[in-house]
Amino acid sequence: MTNIEMTVTARTYREIQAEIKDLEAQANALKQTMIREMDAQGVEEMTAGEYTIRWNLYESNRLDSAKLKADHSALYAAYTKRTTSTRFQVA
Repeated sequence: MTNIEMTVTARTYREIQAEIKDLEAQANALKQTMIREMDAQGVEEMTAGEYTIRWNLYESNRLDSAKLKADHSALYAAYTKRTTSTRFQVA
């Protein structure tokens, strides 16, 4: 791939990423509209045509690693493992 081709590819990539960000913002605005309507109706679930829309609380348990590290640093160190990942960036 030539430098010009790489430049064009990088530019196209950045443009598509910007479009994705815009579409995510639009989707979030639509989501907030539906949530506000459900809150106004006082419901956690509603049917709209072929769609079932749910908005409800749920609980999950997560490990507080910062507290574990502060309170039991040796235990934290014993169960911590280093991982390696890759990162792709076009700046």
